[in-house]
Amino acid sequence: MFDFKYYTPTKVVFGRNTESRVADLIREFGGTKILIHYGGGSVVRSGLLKRVTDILDSAGISYVTLGGAVPNPHLGLVYEGIELCKKEKVDFLLAVGGGSSIDSAKAIGYGVANEGDVWDFYDYKRKAEGCLPLGVILTIAATGSEMSDSSVITKEEGLIKRGYSSDHGRPKFAIMNPELTMTLPDYQTACGCADIMMHTMERYFTNGGNMEITDALAEGLLRTVKKNALILREDPKNYDARAEVMWAGSLSHNGLTGCGNDGGDWMTHKMEHELGGLYDVAHGAGLAAIWGSWARYVCKDCLPRFRRFALNVMDVGERGSDEETALAGIEAMEEFYRKIGMPTNLRELGVKPTEEELALMAKKCADGVGGEMGSAKVLNEEAMLAIYRASM
Repeated sequence: MFDFKYYTPTKVVFGRNTESRVADLIREFGGTKILIHYGGGSVVRSGLLKRVTDILDSAGISYVTLGGAVPNPHLGLVYEGIELCKKEKVDFLLAVGGGSSIDSAKAIGYGVANEGDVWDFYDYKRKAEGCLPLGVILTIAATGSEMSDSSVITKEEGLIKRGYSSDHGRPKFAIMNPELTMTLPDYQTACGCADIMMHTMERYFTNGGNMEITDALAEGLLRTVKKNALILREDPKNYDARAEVMWAGSLSHNGLTGCGNDGGDWMTHKMEHELGGLYDVAHGAGLAAIWGSWARYVCKDCLPRFRRFALNVMDVGERGSDEETALAGIEAMEEFYRKIGMPTNLRELGVKPTEEELALMAKKCADGVGGEMGSAKVLNEEAMLAIYRASM
C-alpha cells in the first residue's frame, strides 16, 4: 500500500425535505449574495427552483440566477457566470442539479477567485489558488461532484473536454434528498449508476498498492450499486434504492475507494472525455461503451485485480484459469450494462466515428494526458486508438 491523504470537508445533509435547510447552510458558511446555478428546465418544471428561491426570499438572502448548464458543461457559460458574479458581487455559489451544474459552478468559482483565464486550470497551465465557496442541492446521483475535488468542462472551440481537480473546489455542503432523483428518465438513472461504478472501478483496477479494507469498501459499493440499479429499473420510485445509489455516488468519488493505492487508472474516463467532447454523449453511457474494450486490452497486465473483480463483484465463480475467470467477469459486467439499458460499444451508443475521427480522439487523448497514462496498463496513443477501434 501507499501513503495517502484523505480530505472530505463537505458537510452532507441527507434525507427527505433536506432542501428546506438551504438558507441555514448558506448562512453557516458565510454566504450573503448567492448565484443559483442550474441546468435545463427540470428544476423549474419540478418546482424545486421556486422552492429554493422562496426559502431564500423568506430568509432575506439576496441571489441572482444563471441557468443553462448542459451535459458536458460549456466553457462559454462559465465565462458568463464569472462576469455575472463579479458584476453582482456574489460571494457564494449554489448549484442546483447534477454534475453538470456543479462542475460548471466550480469552474465559475475558480474564475472569480483567480486572475486570468479559468481555462488555464483545465489546460494544466497553472493551479488555482482558491475558489468561491459553493454548496449543492443534488438532483442526479452520478458524478459524485457534490463531494469531490474535480470538475470537467468542455471548451466549445476545438471540442476539448478536460477535467481539473483541486481541494479548493470541494463544496462546503451537499444537500441530498433521494426523492429529488425520482423524476429522472430511466436512461439518466442508468447513466448515473454506470458513472458511479466507474469512479470506483478506475481506482480498483491498478497495479500500484492495495489495502484490504479499501478493496472491501470498493467491492461493497460496486455490489450495492449493481443491485439497486436493477431495482430501480423495475421500481423507479423506490426510495431506499434511490438513497443507496445517491450515497454510493458521493462515496465513489470523494477519495474513499482509492485510499492506499496509486491514485487509480482513469484511462476509461480520459478516453470518454474525447468521445463526449466530439459527440456530446451522456457521460455514463460513453464510459459503458468503452469500458469492455479497455478491460480486455489491459486484462492480462492486471490479472489479479480482474480475477478478484470477477469473483467478489460479479460473482461468476472460478473458471478454468485466472484469465478465463477475469474475462468472464468482464462479460458479466457488460451483461449488467445491457440489463440497465447501457451500451457496450460505440454502435449501441449511437455514434459511428470514421477512422480519421478515431485517430483524432486518440491523438487528443494522448496530448491531454501528456503522451501516455494508466495503472492497470500504461497506454500510449497507439494503444488508445486500438481500444477505440475495438469499441466499434
